[in-house]
Amino acid sequence: MSEKPEHFIVDGKRLDGRSVDELRPIKIELSPLDRADGSCYLEWGRNKIMAAVYGPRELHPRHRQNMTKAVVQYRYNMAAFSVDDRIRPGHSRRSIEISKVGRDAFEYVVFTKFFPKTAVDIFIEVLQADAGTRTAGINAASLALADAGIPMRGLVSACAVGKVDGEIVLDLMKEEDNFGEADVPIAMTAGGKITHLQMDGNLTKEEFYEALKLAKIGCDKVYKLQRQALIEKYNGEYAENGEDAMPQARIGDADE
Repeated sequence: MSEKPEHFIVDGKRLDGRSVDELRPIKIELSPLDRADGSCYLEWGRNKIMAAVYGPRELHPRHRQNMTKAVVQYRYNMAAFSVDDRIRPGHSRRSIEISKVGRDAFEYVVFTKFFPKTAVDIFIEVLQADAGTRTAGINAASLALADAGIPMRGLVSACAVGKVDGEIVLDLMKEEDNFGEADVPIAMTAGGKITHLQMDGNLTKEEFYEALKLAKIGCDKVYKLQRQALIEKYNGEYAENGEDAMPQARIGDADE
């Protein structure tokens, strides 16, 4: 682990040159996996995430089936080589916890009642980690679900806010995540319905509401990129099939 910096914010700029309300660069690629029903590769800063969705498909063993709805299963895993110090392969307490909260983030938005006795399996593989992997994984999973054609109330967008040097900042980098005063990962729909919220650290009531407002701004920026990625991908497919093209879109700065 790197040493704690003396200051995280100098002259209004953070250690990586961003302002307090700026996201790290995001790159999205849809359908990188041919054998998955839906998939997404996402880079967020130095994070590299692969998401794959399979289903709806019959759930085994059958005693786990729900007769009235599908079961959403979410598996988060960090590759042994994803961090500087190699980690032991397989499940850990952290991966089990993130898998649970990831599943909870999507149970509200997926129309599970359409597919009784089935499972919708979401796999998140962290190929390279650099703070914020759980929120990056949720964003990639949301796009993979859409790519698989799973009926949903809408996309889920996620980002983290935190507190460093006494200020609330958006999208924590590694040093801010390791040594900051608070970390609050949040996921929400485009309509502002929060599907996931955690907090590590201490915030006053006023700081917490400020963090929520900043998180909403960040999630709105992520949502625009997610939507643009879907439009770009399926616009290309429409054009290849000789059908009327969907409106042109480009993955770029979410502020545009």
